[in-house]
Amino acid sequence: MLNSRDMTFPAISLSKIRELDLSAASAAGCPLHLSAASGLVGLNAFIYVVADDELHLGVFSAEDRKPGHLIRLFDGALPESKLDRKKQKPDFEALTLLPAYGNYPHGALFALGSGSTRNRRTGALFGLDAQGALRGSPRSIDLSPILASLDDEFDDLNIEGAVVTGRELRLFQRGNKRHAENAIIRFQLSAVLDVLNAGRAAAIRPSAIDPVDLGQIDGIPLCFTDAAALPEGDMIFTAVAEDTDNAYDDGVCVGAAVGIVDKGGHLRCLRQLDHAHKVEGVDARMDGDDIKLLLVTDADDPDVPACLFGATLKR
Repeated sequence: MLNSRDMTFPAISLSKIRELDLSAASAAGCPLHLSAASGLVGLNAFIYVVADDELHLGVFSAEDRKPGHLIRLFDGALPESKLDRKKQKPDFEALTLLPAYGNYPHGALFALGSGSTRNRRTGALFGLDAQGALRGSPRSIDLSPILASLDDEFDDLNIEGAVVTGRELRLFQRGNKRHAENAIIRFQLSAVLDVLNAGRAAAIRPSAIDPVDLGQIDGIPLCFTDAAALPEGDMIFTAVAEDTDNAYDDGVCVGAAVGIVDKGGHLRCLRQLDHAHKVEGVDARMDGDDIKLLLVTDADDPDVPACLFGATLKR
């Protein structure tokens, strides 16, 4: 049980929509599914998913349950063994939609590595057309100018979510058992777009860092795993209580929750999910006074497909 906030509310029920199966694997010997889904953007007829153990973007239809397909973000190949793959992967943990700017008249998808190790500080930009389909080729981005200043702020940097709201890009720092500091990190969007557009090396610093305490489940701290924008500057987030002491190792997930923070970084609500699925990606749409959610999971097992779930949160 949550030991704080909203304990009296019933748990949110998840409805399984599909497994994230694929029409073709990313490489010979790899399974025909995504297993470690970690970031999600729903856009018109498309559902875009990044997985933290792939070099590809998953593309699924919002209109049917046909197998999805993969679009390569980076050249190269990752090892098949889980341990070696973990060491070398770019660890994409966040996916967000950027507004129109520069060479992207219809906006772009922005995938971010977690920053938890030096080789996890790479991102990717993929342009979109007017219908929300991918346009052109992806571009690799060095995230060091954005993430470098955060090493002094956090003992265990682990960026798990990214949201564009108003004139800011907000990154969601995930804590763990040893360093339980969850935080929302604010950057001026114009400064971030300058970095992405020009690729300049000069570091930029956040305009503010807002710590957020999410409480615990069974003695394990709830920690951010993703976020998405809502109207009027609010943001919805996912969080899990994972029994791990650091940003690198996996642990048992003892519970999960969704919640809302306002534009000032203040926690407005927090609701536990009815099952301890390790939810790592969220997309949100308003439906009257309700928030319709799409969520993807990470099974921490390459043989187990990630799943897409639906849920409703009453505001």
